[in-house]
Amino acid sequence: MDIVIVGHGPAAHRLVSELRRHGHTGRLTVLGAERHPAYHRPLLGSVLALRLPPEALTLPAVDAEVHTGVSVTAIDRQRRLVHTDDGTTYPYDALVLATGARPRRPAWSGPSAGGAPGGVCALRTLDDCRELLAVLSAPAAPPRSVAVVGAGPLGVETTVALRESGHHVTLVDPAPYPLAPRVDETAGTLLTERLERLGVRLLPGRTATGHEPGLLLLDDDERVPVDHVILCAGVVPGTGLARRAGLTVRTGVVVDERLRTSDPRIHAIGDCAEQEGVLPGTVTTAWEQAGTLARLLTGLRPGAPARPARTVLRLRTRAVELAVFGPPEETAGGGRDTGTVTFHDPSGGRYARLVLDDAERVCSAVLLGLPRAAAAVAQFYERDAPLPSDRLSFLLGAPPVTGDIAALPDDAPVCDCNNVSRAALRKAWQNGARDLYALVAATRATTGCGGCADDVRAWCVQAGAASPPRPGPTELCASAVRLSSGGAT
Repeated sequence: MDIVIVGHGPAAHRLVSELRRHGHTGRLTVLGAERHPAYHRPLLGSVLALRLPPEALTLPAVDAEVHTGVSVTAIDRQRRLVHTDDGTTYPYDALVLATGARPRRPAWSGPSAGGAPGGVCALRTLDDCRELLAVLSAPAAPPRSVAVVGAGPLGVETTVALRESGHHVTLVDPAPYPLAPRVDETAGTLLTERLERLGVRLLPGRTATGHEPGLLLLDDDERVPVDHVILCAGVVPGTGLARRAGLTVRTGVVVDERLRTSDPRIHAIGDCAEQEGVLPGTVTTAWEQAGTLARLLTGLRPGAPARPARTVLRLRTRAVELAVFGPPEETAGGGRDTGTVTFHDPSGGRYARLVLDDAERVCSAVLLGLPRAAAAVAQFYERDAPLPSDRLSFLLGAPPVTGDIAALPDDAPVCDCNNVSRAALRKAWQNGARDLYALVAATRATTGCGGCADDVRAWCVQAGAASPPRPGPTELCASAVRLSSGGAT
């Protein structure tokens, strides 16, 4: 069976890997519009914060015929052909749309200005990030004044990254606090305080209405002096190709429980796919869809339904340790009897609120400043298992994280997204994965949300001190940077 995949982001990359892992031996063709090979988009904020070089986001090469810098212009459903802008056609037995999403741009932002001084840019691609860095990190350039429009996950991560780089940042959002409605008011207040302590100026309840050179205009007529404006105001699913092909589209490309569109030979996954009225929203959900579709296409689970995955949000910054599980609290119970568990330490900036169903399982949760508790909740949430009866000990039983991964027990997850424990890291190391790139390739640690990247790098430093790395080829993987005696470079 010949499979053509349109798009070459994290979802498409994972699909190819899963198809080969499950034994698909037919032709796999990947058509990516960006000129880069697949990279880990969620870690763009780490590049902006100068913690990672752009090339560190590159994902390992896959066993497929990959074409970059190619745009698909049309789908001939009757003849099962895909047409591209360079005049090439590709036949398919199964077609997968992984066309992602594009940044939502308000009308006042005008055409993309990239990273030009005084311009308005969106942060969605590696090129966006490089262009912005070229201006913000120019030699001898003074700190810039930057307005970030949108206080969702990307907006908060971008804000923190810019502050860590020494820039003056104003965060503008119409909601009363960052990450609304994903977090409740208490968590939002603590998050606001944390950002203010970092030196961020927050303008909640305000809407950007226009831009002039050097100024961002707000709905209350305030004019905020800025050198740059970065749009992080959400995304719009990439549905244009599906619409032109006559597929059913609402907000996203509509798919069923087998991730099929209205044409059973065409599937959709990732940010462009809408299942039961829900869009993925996170890369981990897109990966779950990729794994499910790979099994379905290889016949391993022909009758297994694919349901909207459980959502998990973790901010990819150590300055703000926040984890959100499930939908907003008001919809988390789904009509079931629910209870709540709340812990609040205002002076320590720690907070937890867990919404439970009548079987004591987590429907949704918000945890701020409690990284170990967040890791524990993640395990119970993913397994849909009831929590222990002693909730306070569950939240506070482990000492606060100090950054020393050696303090973790061997079976504790280091990478929650891929369920990689300290023991699994050690086993891979003993089997010859004696550098960070090889370790990531062997275990997939850090290739999920990226929140464990610092821990895995620290583990490598400690392991390398005990047994120096062996020379040999390496792969450049997401979240991985070369290590020297001085740490990450």
